[in-house]
Amino acid sequence: MADTAFDTPAYRYDLAEVRANHATLRAALPTPSRLYYSLKANPHPAIVATLHAAGCGAEISSLGELAAALAAGVRGDQILYTGPGKRDAEVTEAVAAGVRWFSVDSPGGLDQAERAARGLGAQVRCLLRVNDRVPNPGQGLTMTGVASQFGADVAWIEQEPEAFRPRPSATVAGFHLYTGSNVESVDALVTQFAAAAATARRLRDLLGIELTMLNLGGGFGAPFARTGGNADLTGLADRVREPLDRLFPGWRDRDPLVAFESGRFLTATAGTLLTRVLDVKYSHGTPVVVLESGINHLGGMSGLRRLPPLVPALHATAEGADDAADDAADGRALTGAIVAGPLCTPLDTWARAANLPDVRPGDVLSVPNVGAYGLSASLLAFLGHPAPVEVVCDGDRVVETSRLTLTRAPAEARENSTEPRDER
Repeated sequence: MADTAFDTPAYRYDLAEVRANHATLRAALPTPSRLYYSLKANPHPAIVATLHAAGCGAEISSLGELAAALAAGVRGDQILYTGPGKRDAEVTEAVAAGVRWFSVDSPGGLDQAERAARGLGAQVRCLLRVNDRVPNPGQGLTMTGVASQFGADVAWIEQEPEAFRPRPSATVAGFHLYTGSNVESVDALVTQFAAAAATARRLRDLLGIELTMLNLGGGFGAPFARTGGNADLTGLADRVREPLDRLFPGWRDRDPLVAFESGRFLTATAGTLLTRVLDVKYSHGTPVVVLESGINHLGGMSGLRRLPPLVPALHATAEGADDAADDAADGRALTGAIVAGPLCTPLDTWARAANLPDVRPGDVLSVPNVGAYGLSASLLAFLGHPAPVEVVCDGDRVVETSRLTLTRAPAEARENSTEPRDER
């Protein structure tokens, strides 16, 4: 299938790659264990459905993600609802939809789950999210051992254990310890999981609870908008079994059930962004390449300087590969180029010193490994440009195409329109 057989800009997702990533990760995890797909990475219904069919539960943190999971066929009792802040109405709606597992970050979260469950005559199980004392090394994004909205500090639980004990309709059935994201080293992952298991064992004994589930989180590394592959997880399963066998001798009989989460490892390498060159010029002697896509389609948070600059890899597509090779051979490549998107803000810049072939308006470039934290993590509504097409493939076969519609129509047109807001 040609790269430009559809409109650009376009995100292309390959379900065959999603399934392959799932098989790789499952083989790297100790068994038996449960794997949740974190919808925050990419909530596209086809991806959620593919991973559910492969055996994944769904880890969600909003009603939008709940709707996506349910639409993909995930049952409520296969969903874990997480997040440091939840409104009463959304917890109640989730319970009504059949969700029975919640991650809570405080005694207030336990009380909230209790109210929602009691009001509906239901019983829910809560994982107490724990913020351990010190961060673990080797993390791309630290989520424990520092002041954080995520979880209850170990010291707080130890000082006030009564506040964290089960409620009548909201049982404390386990712990949730997610200590870091985008970890590429097996050594760092083993350290992270072993420390989390030791903390869970200590707190189980302190609270005197029956530990039904131990969610050790995830953080399995994957590339983002750069060339490369997922982290090598060789040997992880055998090394994680040792602390689990020592601390929880019954875990192999699912006492407790050990769980993991993953988003980027499952989907990052399955996604590619295709975007055309709109303009090429020189400014103060520096080449400037303007693309169809900018921070509104990829890297929105880095565009707002909340994260390090994105600087994505940009590759010529199949139709332009020969020209790119000729450009390089003839010395016509663009060196030190500014790569910008179409938005009316100087923040819409992907790179300020990129090396590119001698691209021209109309050429199509591709950004690899953006199946996670791509379109749904961008500033899509900013300035109202159309959303990219999302093309779902299974190997070389196109399965479906769709496009989110976000632009507001005039009031009169909205009143008369029967078109759905989201064509997907």
